[in-house]
Amino acid sequence: MKERIRNFIAETTFTDPEMIKDETMIFDEGIFDSMGLLGLINFLEEEFGVVTDDTELIEENFGNVERISAFVERKKAAVAS
Repeated sequence: MKERIRNFIAETTFTDPEMIKDETMIFDEGIFDSMGLLGLINFLEEEFGVVTDDTELIEENFGNVERISAFVERKKAAVAS
């Protein structure tokens, strides 16, 4: 999952995937902006079937690949239960 998320970020920002580590803060580093976040939300919905509420659009959920992956796992687990 992390690799798919990383590749999406790299492809949409023309960034070398090797430059995006699990802990790379994608907004702080200027890799992503608010428009990129919208694309990421769409990607997560299509790729993983998770729906994001406006209240979940926080750095703790989307700051880096590790956090995004954990967010998706939590959302999928909540749907499964």
